[in-house]
Amino acid sequence: MSESYAGKINRKLLKKRRIINAAAGREPADLVLKNATYVNVFSNELCHADIAVAEGLIVGMGSYSGMREVDMSGKIVLPGFLDAHIHLESALVSPREFVKAVLPHGTTTVVTDPHEIANVMGTDGIEYMLQATEGLPVDVQFMLPSCVPATPLDESGAVLDYRAIDSFYDHPRVLGLAEMMNFVGIIAGDDQPVEKIVAAQAHHKKIDGHAPDLVGNDLNAYVAAGVYSDHECHDLADAIAKLERGQFIMIRDGTAARNLEALVPLLCAKYADRCMFCTDDKHPSDLLEKGHIDYIIKKAIALGADPIVAVKVACHNAARYFLLNNRGAIAPGYLADFVVIDNFQDFTIEQVYKRGDLLVDHGVVRDFPAPEVEPYLAERARNTFHVETLTAEHFSEHRPRGIIGMVNGEITTVDAGYSDRIDVEYDVLKIAVVERHKNTRHIGIGFLQGYGLKSGAVATSVSHDSHNIIVVGTNEADMAAAANRVVELGGGIVVWDGGAPKAEVPLSIAGIMSDEPLITVNEKLEAAKDAAYALGVNPGIDPFMTLSFMALPVIPTLRITTRGVFDVTQQTYV
Repeated sequence: MSESYAGKINRKLLKKRRIINAAAGREPADLVLKNATYVNVFSNELCHADIAVAEGLIVGMGSYSGMREVDMSGKIVLPGFLDAHIHLESALVSPREFVKAVLPHGTTTVVTDPHEIANVMGTDGIEYMLQATEGLPVDVQFMLPSCVPATPLDESGAVLDYRAIDSFYDHPRVLGLAEMMNFVGIIAGDDQPVEKIVAAQAHHKKIDGHAPDLVGNDLNAYVAAGVYSDHECHDLADAIAKLERGQFIMIRDGTAARNLEALVPLLCAKYADRCMFCTDDKHPSDLLEKGHIDYIIKKAIALGADPIVAVKVACHNAARYFLLNNRGAIAPGYLADFVVIDNFQDFTIEQVYKRGDLLVDHGVVRDFPAPEVEPYLAERARNTFHVETLTAEHFSEHRPRGIIGMVNGEITTVDAGYSDRIDVEYDVLKIAVVERHKNTRHIGIGFLQGYGLKSGAVATSVSHDSHNIIVVGTNEADMAAAANRVVELGGGIVVWDGGAPKAEVPLSIAGIMSDEPLITVNEKLEAAKDAAYALGVNPGIDPFMTLSFMALPVIPTLRITTRGVFDVTQQTYV
């Protein structure tokens, strides 16, 4: 029998009285961090006091006694860190595994945009992620995908207009509309993207931006439409132009894009209050070897930022932007989310508390269960491939096709001319995108230069943003075999040569995430990279991450879609 309304009020009243009594010192607190030196994000200084916690909240700083007391002498206590924009799917593991990875690094809240899985499963993908993150010890907040598919050129698993996502705004963990990548449509006043902004504003929600290098009146139009932030600034001038027009700047430093060094001058008294940190995409090796938001803080301090400013940008500013008004600070009434470090120079995280519970102690994470996902969604996520068995003939196209020229260390490309054949000696390989959501039998074919493969083929179902199968090879038979193996795995990454897989990374959740532990996935991923490099892949690129972006037709110059090679600049197929 469900609790009555009166019962709920009475229970909350008792809890509130407990908080007040503990704050006033009339009752012992649940937890007291004694002799704490902590960052005060309001006065921008280090303060010294006991920090008292009751019912998961900070109830006061001063002199307190508690049922549990922990001496913090010689340590620094910080608010829990917040990632302002991330795609959880980029870690290639389940949300539970992601949380196990970032919690030891002091992250207690993330704001995710599930547009990767939404491009595969539509609204079922959003619901899957909401259920798979419910109750985790890192609070996972959501921004709803604004561009599914990313462009009308893509063939994704769904097309989501504003009506499709509208009901999700009522979910308590949905904060707004995620990165509006279609800035061209906004500036032009096109119906679909503008409708999504109007709907989000009708729900009084935030709207995040994605508009690299937008300037002048076009930028004015984009901001005037109601876009409040941007995480695509890669140079200082771009960031300041947006900040001067009222946008908040998410300083991004993740795996695919690292902008902190260019933007660290923003971490000053003049601009820092309009900034926050985000990672956007964070791959397994980076999470294991570098860390998460803590890595950005350490890097910012090393680049000359004031440690207190860096910490404030890592927690309080994002919480304030997203109206998460009870986190991001050490003050009465705020969540008792703490990160305990040794000092600002080494920045070694010793303990992490979530709502007053010690969840990480010197790198050891207290175990927690995986949230339950309803059987329909769990089964749906493991059945996302609808494509016939492929043969070499499916990739045998002899007409001249555009050559996508790769650039070392970048995801941008150049127009490298035309070819009508594979020429391994000149590093001209065949590339294709196979539609895998609805068995349309659409296969876009082109050529790729700069990848370096000398034998075999590489295929992956992580192919931004629609996540069709992208495959590159030295011959059509190996391309077909590698793509077929991806389907057999239910999704993943395959390096194929000599009639067999040389390495593979199964990604059975929607073809973009694994249900295995992060360490296992990372080991398989690194082994697959080694196998790809052994077959000649250019060491100046990531064999899979870089390949996955070759299918995203919003980045200049040439891309490959299910309909062929597309010139993003000219907006024409070549």
